[in-house]
Amino acid sequence: MITQLLGSGAVETLFPNGIYRYAVGGILVGAATALIYFGTGIAAGASTFLESTLSYVSDQERFQQYRPSRDWRVVFTIGIVGGAAIYALIYQGEPWSLTGSAWVTEIQPWRLFFGGILVGIGTRIGKGCTSGHGICGVGSVSRTSLVGVATFLIVAIITANLVAAAGVTP
Repeated sequence: MITQLLGSGAVETLFPNGIYRYAVGGILVGAATALIYFGTGIAAGASTFLESTLSYVSDQERFQQYRPSRDWRVVFTIGIVGGAAIYALIYQGEPWSLTGSAWVTEIQPWRLFFGGILVGIGTRIGKGCTSGHGICGVGSVSRTSLVGVATFLIVAIITANLVAAAGVTP
C-alpha cells in the first residue's frame, strides 16, 4: 500500500535500513505513552520530564510543582537516555570507545549548541516539546497540539529546504 502511494523505490529511499526498527520503535513509544497515561493520568512529554529533574537542584516555584511526581519522571528521563544508548550500542558501533560511530558527528559543536538553544526556546514558546504534542497531544486530539505539530512540520520543511538551497553542510 505504501509503495502504491509513494511509488516504487520510495520506501527504500525513505527507510534505507528497512521499516522494521521504526515500526517497533513506534509501537514501543505508543505503548509506553499509554502505560504512563493510564498509570498516572499525566501525558508524557520529554520537556516536562527533563524540567522536573530541576526540582532536585532548584528552589524556584516553577520547578517545585513537580516534586510529588518527580521520582518516576527521572526514571522516564533515564529511560530515554538509556534507550538511545542501547540503540547506539546495538546498531551504531562501540559506544564505550567514544570513537565508534555512535558517538561521532560531523556537525560542528557551535551548531549543536546553537540548535539546542533554539530547541529550548521553541519548547518554551510552544508550551511543550514535539514528543508531548506529537505523541500525546495528537493522540488525544488536542487542538493546540494539532496546530503545534502542523507548525513544527511546516517550519522544519521550510528551514531544511532553505538551508539546503543555501548550500549549508554540517
